Amino acid sequence: MTTGGVTAGTVLWEPPADVRDTSRIGRFLTWLESERGLSFAGYADLWEWSVTDLTGFWGAIWDYFEVVAHEPATAVLSGTTMPGARWFPGATLNYAENVLRMPGLADDEPVVLAYSQTREPVTLTAGELRAEVRRVRAGLKARGVGKGDRVAAYAPNIPETYVLMLATASLGAIFSSCAPEFGTRSVIDRWSQIEPKVLVATDGYRYGDKDIDRTGEIAAIRAAIPSIEHVITIGYLRGGGDWDSLTGDELEPLEFEAVPFDHPLYVLYSSGTTGLPKPIVHGHGGILLEHLKILALHHDLGPGDRFFWFTTTGWMMWNYLASGPAVGSAIVLFDGNPGWPSLNTLWELAGTAGITYFGTSAPFLLACRKAGITPRVSLKGLGSTGAPLPAEGWGWVYDAVSPDVQLLSLSGGTDVCTGFVGGVPLLPIRAGVITCRSLGARVEAYGPEGKPVLGELGELVITAPMPSMPVGFWNDHDGSRYREAYFDVFPGVWRHGDWITIDDAGGCVITGRSDATLNRGGVRLGTAEFYSVVEGLPEIVDSLVVHLDKPDDPNGELLLFVVLTEGLQLDDALRARIARELRGSLSPRHVPDAAHQVRALPRTLSGKKLEVPVKRILTGTPVEAAAAEGALANPGSLTAFADLYAERVRPTSA
Repeated sequence: MTTGGVTAGTVLWEPPADVRDTSRIGRFLTWLESERGLSFAGYADLWEWSVTDLTGFWGAIWDYFEVVAHEPATAVLSGTTMPGARWFPGATLNYAENVLRMPGLADDEPVVLAYSQTREPVTLTAGELRAEVRRVRAGLKARGVGKGDRVAAYAPNIPETYVLMLATASLGAIFSSCAPEFGTRSVIDRWSQIEPKVLVATDGYRYGDKDIDRTGEIAAIRAAIPSIEHVITIGYLRGGGDWDSLTGDELEPLEFEAVPFDHPLYVLYSSGTTGLPKPIVHGHGGILLEHLKILALHHDLGPGDRFFWFTTTGWMMWNYLASGPAVGSAIVLFDGNPGWPSLNTLWELAGTAGITYFGTSAPFLLACRKAGITPRVSLKGLGSTGAPLPAEGWGWVYDAVSPDVQLLSLSGGTDVCTGFVGGVPLLPIRAGVITCRSLGARVEAYGPEGKPVLGELGELVITAPMPSMPVGFWNDHDGSRYREAYFDVFPGVWRHGDWITIDDAGGCVITGRSDATLNRGGVRLGTAEFYSVVEGLPEIVDSLVVHLDKPDDPNGELLLFVVLTEGLQLDDALRARIARELRGSLSPRHVPDAAHQVRALPRTLSGKKLEVPVKRILTGTPVEAAAAEGALANPGSLTAFADLYAERVRPTSA
């Protein structure tokens, strides 16, 4: 299929001949041969070993990266049954200790470079970062924080939040963050479940040229969560605050509580669109091992790199970015509006900050393509996640950014705090195709019979345990909510909820959420390719498609909703052009039965569009039951769909 001048599957980048000598994964292969007597012809063989000999592979990761542990493990893996597999039983360690080791970085070298639309840039050297973590650790300890206590941050992607997370982890306490753009309902829904002892919050922030005060929200959060004993304010917007006084014994050394491998490190949350957000607990050891593996071996990060990903503290990519120093990479933080004053803002930051690895979302790359910008930035790597990147997005990167960059399209989730499919320096990069399944992640596509299929659409499943699978859900004492979330469809197999096609070369194409499938006459259609075509039209800013069953029609009804460029109206000519593009690029089955213009589409707080609540509203579910208001960035967007439902069921006059 050709989209936007780029044919899906076209090779856009090939690894250099000396890739095994110049990449970190190449050096890992050399180590495996010399230390383990294992040699692999290529990535496919290495991946196969990594998902069949779980003990051998993850034991090698532990040894190769010289994980700092206080007590050794009695085994690598105790049983492979999911859920319930136990990794590195008996081992004690601390995530923060391993991150703050910062291999290859001298004390006077920059490790955190922070840029903001609220204040001037801030840089911390490796020595300064350790000193700040020591100070804040002592301050938390002086306020009674210890192993197992929860510390919450209502703060943006700034050094203070990063320091707080590491200081919390060093004590064996448990961290949780919400971005300050989250409203009070969203925050209370999350933190009332985990009952934090300490809240650290910013007084406000600047988004582009708008000042946003958060003092009222802080007061409301504190009033609603009685477990909060201490509130520390960062004077980020207006100065002041008491962050600098978060101190304790000045002679208190920087020490690290030795905790079991699966001791809780932080709590992340599902979007919570249909109920309270699920509090997903991640452990010290699982996150450490997974991030060492993927950042070094897949992203090829190490000393000399400056790793950036545009994210807020309410998205798992912040936690992903936070592990950069564990592999010796400096990290670049940005807080603000990426589109202000223009879409060039982040690309200009790449030059200013000396970024070598630039991470962002697929919608951002597609917006840049649509705006016609040509950043021309020299980068080693570029990461894309948050949604499938269509072939034209890949083509734009190689045309407009750099022909030499390694583009890695990453897909995974908050549930595992990583990408289980992505890229690797050893393999060619093809337009519209996720390059490979990640090492240690036995990702397969299951057909309707619950068996693996190749070359055809199937349910994305993981059929062997991974260390970064959740320790569990908070307060889910019998594990029932955890089992229901991932293991209720295929017993003993993790079902992720995406449609995936895996080809003979191991490449992957993800075509949307399986719960948002378009089923036309028994043919399953993914939403991602649909959006790629529709949003390629210059008039269309955003789109959403749902399929409704009809008892008298096996094809059901396909409804399209579009947001148009300001000032435009959806007329018959544009409807016809949409139908023509979908028929020509995809198939006649993709042509909607009706298209409607709306002012906005529902999105989660992390920016993902939501088909399921729309489908529920259009089948009669009241708005308040279809989606939790606090989980949406724009809950008012649902009203238009309720109005349409009312119109559709209203009796017509004779």
